[in-house]
Formats: sequence, C-alpha cells, structure tokens
Amino acid sequence: MHNPVKHKTAVLIFARSPHEEMANKSIFNGEQLFDALTHHVIETVEKTQLPYFHFSEKKQIGNTFGERFINAIKAVFEKGYEQVITIGNDTPQLTVSHILITENQLSSNKSVLGPSSDGGFYLMGLHKSQFDPTSFCEMAWQTSCVYEQLLKYITHENKDVFQLPRLSDIDTQVDLRSLINYTRAFSEKLLVAIRGALEWCENKYIIFLQALYQLALGVQQNKGSPLFSPS
Repeated sequence: MHNPVKHKTAVLIFARSPHEEMANKSIFNGEQLFDALTHHVIETVEKTQLPYFHFSEKKQIGNTFGERFINAIKAVFEKGYEQVITIGNDTPQLTVSHILITENQLSSNKSVLGPSSDGGFYLMGLHKSQFDPTSFCEMAWQTSCVYEQLLKYITHENKDVFQLPRLSDIDTQVDLRSLINYTRAFSEKLLVAIRGALEWCENKYIIFLQALYQLALGVQQNKGSPLFSPS
C-alpha cells in the first residue's frame, strides 16, 4: 500500500478475500480465480503510481453492502485525500488507462462513472465535496438501477459526469465465459485461473447445481453490481 502526500487522489479497492467470494458467488472451483483477480487489479493500480487502499471484509465496517462501501469511502477521505476512485476486483477488463483517465477528469472538476453491463458500475470517481453519507445510504445498492441513481445524484450536485466505456464484471460462470474474447490483456496467472474455473462448467451436472444455487441463495456481488436484474 502506498500513501504519498503529493497526490490528491487515492484508489479504493473494495474487494473481499477469495474465501468470502467463494461463499457468496455462484462460481464453482473459483478460489484460485478470485485470488488471481485481486492480484490483477492490485498490479493494475500499482502501475498508475497512485496511492491505494484495499478494503477486504477484514477492514469493512457495517451490516449492509451500502454501509460497508460508504464507510470505506469515508475512511479514505479522512486520510486527507480530496478525490477517490472506487473499484472492485471483478472487472478484469479495467486498465491502467481507465484509472488515469479518471484521475485526469477528476482534476478537471468532473466526476466519473464506469457502467457495468448489468446496470451496476465498476468504477466511480468522486470528489470529497460530493460525498454525503446520508444520501449514499439511500441508494439502491446491488440493484440494476444503482448506476442511474448515482448518475442522477452526481448530476444534481452540479458536477459534469464523464462516463467510461461499459464493461462486464464477473458474478457468474456465464460472465466468466464472456471474457474469452479479452484474454490478450490478462496475465498468465489470471488466464490459468479463468480456464480452471471454466473447466467446471463443461459438466452439465455442475451447471444444473449452479442454477439451483442461484435460485436458492441469490448472487451477491461486489460494488454496485445488482443482486437482481429486470426480466
């Protein structure tokens, strides 16, 4: 973790440990995958040379996703930073360029949102002056409308919003398959982990169990990803 004083912007990596991800996401045999994803996002952030803070479940405080996420943002601002870029570990298409563009837009007094294909978001660039914990608590976290709510809130605060390209995050085995077209940008460790997790999907029985698992327990995702999507 880095904490140079020269930066006004810090990156918040809001991501659970591989063990917790395995307990809450419907991806079988995925512990190696989640470990690789976390390493991948940390390596990506380190290349930006921005200070960053990784909040796993050990550092998260609160009973709900919204409370934990808001408290993590608050903790970063309390360290003296004026701007924060929040990301998770479940969007491996996120690049160094996306983060540096976000920092540049923040420096130009704009806010930044990166929409996910499921109606959530994979990145948020926020100024301290915009951060109102009470208003953020009222957001419909982990629903398919949270991106639109954030966009409306930030626009209402008289800030221009720069929107990054829409990307896909990983919440299910189906999401994992969609990454095959983007593997050139991934490390060998991440590629091996993706292939290993996908091998389990080849068995129809495993796919059947996955469907039952999702119906029985639902799917819990990281920052902003919806628990439920509209039919």
